[in-house]
Amino acid sequence: MNGNEFGRLFRLTTYGESHGEAMGCTVSGVPAGVELDEERIQRDLDRRKPGQSMITTSRGEPDEVTINSGIQDGYTTGTPVGMVIQNKDARSGKYEPFVTAPRPSHGDYTYSAKFGTRNWGGGGRSSARETVNWVAGGAVAKAVLDQSEYDVEIKAHVNQIGDIVAPEVTFEELLKHSEENEVRCAHPETAERMRELIDEYQQAGDSIGGAIEFEARGVPRGLGAPRFDSVPARLGQAMMSIPATTAFEFGLGRDAREVAGIDRNENWEFDDGESHPETVSEEGDPVPVGNDHGGLQGGITTGEPIYGEVTWHAPTSIPKEQTTVDWETGEEKQVQVVGRHDPVLPPRAVPVVEAMLYCTVLDFMLLGGRINPDRLDGQVGEYDTEYHAERPEGGE
Repeated sequence: MNGNEFGRLFRLTTYGESHGEAMGCTVSGVPAGVELDEERIQRDLDRRKPGQSMITTSRGEPDEVTINSGIQDGYTTGTPVGMVIQNKDARSGKYEPFVTAPRPSHGDYTYSAKFGTRNWGGGGRSSARETVNWVAGGAVAKAVLDQSEYDVEIKAHVNQIGDIVAPEVTFEELLKHSEENEVRCAHPETAERMRELIDEYQQAGDSIGGAIEFEARGVPRGLGAPRFDSVPARLGQAMMSIPATTAFEFGLGRDAREVAGIDRNENWEFDDGESHPETVSEEGDPVPVGNDHGGLQGGITTGEPIYGEVTWHAPTSIPKEQTTVDWETGEEKQVQVVGRHDPVLPPRAVPVVEAMLYCTVLDFMLLGGRINPDRLDGQVGEYDTEYHAERPEGGE
């Protein structure tokens, strides 16, 4: 099966099925000298794991990560970082009726048609459970960026559930409020209305879609390449790889189709040292006036904040009665997808979006030579470092 790797220099390769023994990933391209431990990764995994609230699946997975390679004495060694997350609460019995009778709008039939078989428990490889690996990889990327000389900061929040849309919030409000409620909306009053709407759909045995806004600050200018390796092209791949996503946009996004060129175009001015605190630039540098481009021009970063939005459709696993066909028996059936499922996806997808942003930004930083891909300190040829392993006491 292809399509299990993301990234060019910072490469995330994943494995595992929803109800298999474990999920896991290998992260290649991690520079040596990065302080990293399981606790750092666990913090982000805990934000994604199931059972956080009444609006998430009740599946009881602790999502405890074990690092089994790439670390020596608390520092990365430059070799691949391997991680495993055991599946502890898989219950496949409720999926047996759908082995040869595909659930409506799932990947059941398409997987069977492609491979001639599939791991059917919990949706197998097509399940969003697989994103636990992505969050683990994103936590590694975040550790690299946090300990680099660059001040990259990434945050996302739920800005829409159904027809309830949050007003615009500042980046500071994103940082302060997005983790204060179970919807992960940075506007508290809107979060309450969103929660009420989710409850209505959940009680009716149905589900609802939504959207997430993201912003990345501190990303230096000049990253990315035209065409297929442009930053928006790679971001689009990252975001549209997340299960159940239906749209990705940056800057003005789809609103750009209604805006004249003279209005969208942004004049240039010199940085006066005060007017552009959110832009990575020096006094006297040319900077755009405004940021309708979302921090990207010609597919390359401008040094301004990168921002955009990702859309999710309603979860497809719902207990309402639906119709399917069983190709083994030749029958048409009325079925109910009974199990432990999320009534809405964006609240748990916020850390997934952030993880893919961190992976993408770090990959471009490595490709652009902003961070040495071999070692974080950049001291090429220096072997006697503070993070080098020491000879054990009593060793010969």
